[in-house]
Order: sequence, then structure tokens, then C-alpha cells
Amino acid sequence: MSKTEDNIKIIMKELKKIKKDLKYIKEHMVDVDTILTADEEALLSTAKKEYDEGKTVHLEDIKRDLM
Repeated sequence: MSKTEDNIKIIMKELKKIKKDLKYIKEHMVDVDTILTADEEALLSTAKKEYDEGKTVHLEDIKRDLM
């Protein structure tokens, strides 16, 4: 086998490994949009509390009132 053929085999082997690693990364990557900042967590907590206390208004009610 020539040196060129050996190099091609090495490159192909590395490419296969890179593809495998990339597939793993894609499957385990965290969606940035699912991570909340401290401010967002506080706002969400407040919103949940207000919802549980019945202090919120349905969007349909707002739309109806604006018509």
C-alpha cells in the first residue's frame, strides 16, 4: 500500500470518529432557550404564584374585551 492510501485510511478513520462524536454532542446538547437567568426564574415564580392565586386573566378574555 502506498503512503497516500495509508493517509486516506487514517483520515477516513478520523472522520468516522468525528462524526460519531458530533452525533453524541448533538444528542446531549442543552437547548439554550431552556436555561433561565435568575431574573427569569424570579419572574416565572411570581407568575406561577399569581396564577395559583387566581390573579391572572385568560388571553381569550383580553382579546374579547379589546374587540
